[in-house]
Amino acid sequence: MDVRQLRYFVSIVDYGSFGKAAEKLFVAQPSLSQQMARMEEELGVALVFRSNQGITPTTAGKALYRHARLVLRQMEQLKQEVTKGCGDESGTVALGLPTTMASVLAVPLFERVQDRYPGIRLQFFESMSGYLNELLANGRLDLAILFRESDTPGIGALPVFDETLYLLGDPGEAVPAATQTCALAALSGVKLVMPGIANGLRLLIERTFSSANLELNIIADIDSLPSLLLIARSGRACTILPASAVAQVDAARTPRMRMLVDPVIRRPASVCWSNSMPMHAATFAVRKMLVGLIAELVARETWQGVVLRDD
Repeated sequence: MDVRQLRYFVSIVDYGSFGKAAEKLFVAQPSLSQQMARMEEELGVALVFRSNQGITPTTAGKALYRHARLVLRQMEQLKQEVTKGCGDESGTVALGLPTTMASVLAVPLFERVQDRYPGIRLQFFESMSGYLNELLANGRLDLAILFRESDTPGIGALPVFDETLYLLGDPGEAVPAATQTCALAALSGVKLVMPGIANGLRLLIERTFSSANLELNIIADIDSLPSLLLIARSGRACTILPASAVAQVDAARTPRMRMLVDPVIRRPASVCWSNSMPMHAATFAVRKMLVGLIAELVARETWQGVVLRDD
């Protein structure tokens, strides 16, 4: 098995199709199928399931995918350090940002990295935090902002801030119209729309309502930030999100927002990376710049509802 075969395999899994992977790699599809068959024969296990819905990795295939991603990233790093000099801040850095934060951080970080480190090529991945965690574990990301405050097996974490949660939308008579805050108890039974059950924010809300012995009335699971905001603005239901979710939304289109109190609900956020391989100079530079940017946005009060960590 060689690096070319690993690159082929990763593309097949990423695109879920021999045809799409062959098109991306500029390789004939029969040749790609033959390479896959040779890998499975060499390893003695099936690596993918083939169906009308596409290609999905087997358990063995998932293990190979994780290792192949790391090998390919190490090969890229090796090439960059040999050609540009060991320790030079250059090369590709893949960064995962939660959907609620991308509008706040992506553009200013891009501008700063381009100005300070023109040799660094940023790749942004915007998604729900659970998927970002998976991408980081699989070696597809160098860095990600995840909602946690400590290391976990295989993933290092630098706690940076705590993010306050707000009620978006009109809960009706449960909360006076003129108030800027909303007590959690006032939301017992109020119609809410929230991300799906695998989302970290959803789990936090469920635990908080349960601890307070309040009725959590979630009427729809919606893994789309624009849809959550539109529904909250429509008055049909409320949602609970951080202020960053509406940071770049036109004020005229922003749902009414009140900080949750009694208790105030905050979730920790950390800049995270995989411990399975050394952090190269470009990744370290982007991490430092990202932490500095967050601190500056909070100091300028550009980012509402964020409390920096002291440690």
